[in-house]
Amino acid sequence: MCGIAGITGPDRVTAIVPMTEVLTHRGPDDSGFYHDDHIALGQRRLSIIDLSTGKQPISNEDGTLQLVCNGEIYNSPQLRKTLIAKGHQFKTATDVEVILHLYEEHGENCVGFLQGMFAIALWDSVNRKLFLARDHLGQKPLFYCERNGSFAFASEVKGILASGIVDPGIDTQALWHYLSLRYMPDNYSMFAGIQKLPAATSLVFAGGKVSSRRYWNVDFNIKLSGREEDIAEQLHALLKETVASHLLSDVRVGTFLSGGIDSGTIASLMAIQSPERIPRFSIGTREKQFNELPYAKLVSDKFNMETYEKIVEPDLIHSIPSMIYHMDEPSDPFGFGVYLVAQLAAEHVKVVLSGDGGDENFAGYDRYVGQRLVDYYCVLPKWFRQGFIKKLTDRIPETFGYKSLAQKAAWVNEMSLFSGGERYAQSLGVLRFTHQAKQQLFTDAVQKQFSEYRSSEKILEYFNADNASDVVDKMLYTDLMTRMPDHLLTIGDRMTMAHSLESRAPLIDHKVVEFAASIPANMKLRGNQTKHMLRKVASRYLPDQVVKLEKQGFRFPLGVWFRADLKAFLRSLFRQSRFVELGIFEQSYIDTLLDEHIDGKVDHNYRIWILLNLEIWYRLYFEGETVDSMRDFTGQLA
Repeated sequence: MCGIAGITGPDRVTAIVPMTEVLTHRGPDDSGFYHDDHIALGQRRLSIIDLSTGKQPISNEDGTLQLVCNGEIYNSPQLRKTLIAKGHQFKTATDVEVILHLYEEHGENCVGFLQGMFAIALWDSVNRKLFLARDHLGQKPLFYCERNGSFAFASEVKGILASGIVDPGIDTQALWHYLSLRYMPDNYSMFAGIQKLPAATSLVFAGGKVSSRRYWNVDFNIKLSGREEDIAEQLHALLKETVASHLLSDVRVGTFLSGGIDSGTIASLMAIQSPERIPRFSIGTREKQFNELPYAKLVSDKFNMETYEKIVEPDLIHSIPSMIYHMDEPSDPFGFGVYLVAQLAAEHVKVVLSGDGGDENFAGYDRYVGQRLVDYYCVLPKWFRQGFIKKLTDRIPETFGYKSLAQKAAWVNEMSLFSGGERYAQSLGVLRFTHQAKQQLFTDAVQKQFSEYRSSEKILEYFNADNASDVVDKMLYTDLMTRMPDHLLTIGDRMTMAHSLESRAPLIDHKVVEFAASIPANMKLRGNQTKHMLRKVASRYLPDQVVKLEKQGFRFPLGVWFRADLKAFLRSLFRQSRFVELGIFEQSYIDTLLDEHIDGKVDHNYRIWILLNLEIWYRLYFEGETVDSMRDFTGQLA
């Protein structure tokens, strides 16, 4: 695990040092550099495998290839044996060295042989070709930029900014999409001129030109046949094998244990396959309705795990600057939980396994069920829903709680006005900024540039693809191609790397994803029961209380805080909005959102959170503020 960077051009040798050093949090144990007449490469290392000789950059036998890689290759032991049998010579015991020899054998197709999480940069000096690639689901990040004859890449945007070849500027089109989606889609970043390499994509820079291709996709149309029990047994065997491969390490491996099915299953499979006690890390809250620690304890006690847990005293506002700094973009309330549990785990281990991916592979979100409920609701005439029912739902008092009755009723009624992919696209953004809301938030000048860009198209591109036919599979495929790499895994990577901690997600291994896609949809979502097939596997290990537990997640009462303790802070912050000063946002609309929320009329907490983050993000990246100075700033306003 590490941070990687590289740059071509006349200033490459001097630029590579600051580009690499700004990524030290991703790899505090060591650094390594390479340069020649064309390129400079840098790496910061978090030592996990081959602690003594695994230094990067790594070269092949004759030195014509140079590699820096962020990640882990879980099938490297098998690949190494095959490559040695073909005559390849290895100089280290590190897992990523297999990439060099696979490239010698298969060229750019080498990524097709890898099972793991990775961001690769390989310099082919003979052909003067730079080859970049990201893993199948996008667990490891990579960004790049072309400017004034130079090409630069880095694990994080801040690495490219440190090169000096590009000044920070807002990508307004990316901002337009972010406000609806809550993530950066496709190849966007928040910074003009800096692009994200999408998941499952490789890129070649040669002869001053960039070309890229997608090397992997998942097909939901090829289905398993047979008894449910037999398919569950196959899934069980695959998960055991995958967890075993993810334990590859020369240091201790722990686990995040939330109390839910996903992390509980992974932790259990770790425990039965590890000769040592597994350290587990959990966080909770004092509010019983949000606290999953009792369920985590049930699993932990059953398998005699080492217990490390913490009750969180939420100080969310003062943590936002650090979260944004490590994200390079607006943060997410979900990220706060990951940030805190990673902080706890980093005090004891360097590597953890997580349950990320269970919901997206095995239909775990209640919105999958909600789509079906909306179908039933649509039996009522549309005129009746738009008129009489809407008047009733508008009168339900808002409690500002998580998925309040007012929110649920409004959601069902609003979604009934759409169908198919358009409904699913709307359902993902209804609590944020719809297309109509953006037309009120953005100034006329910005709208003239982007009003024809509908962010829902970023969802429909996948929902309407031929990769899936059943509506449940269409939703799962869409989430795997969008929210998984660009939102959830992005947060997981940045919030763990903020504490120099490597997080591995067996449920996102691409072999598991392919198998899950082949399970019939009605075995994943059985009636109104989510994750039916995964529950069958989990029931072999987990207590009934955990298997039957409804999905909770780690969350905070933002809606209440914004109306009470943080009310004055928000009013003060938005009165000096940088985005209003820049002519991007309308002050009157921001004031309306805040007034409606504080007055108890509408719960706008998701929208206010996004705007709040943007203000702090701008000050950090465009005004030279530091994390410490922004903590002081938020403290003064709050």
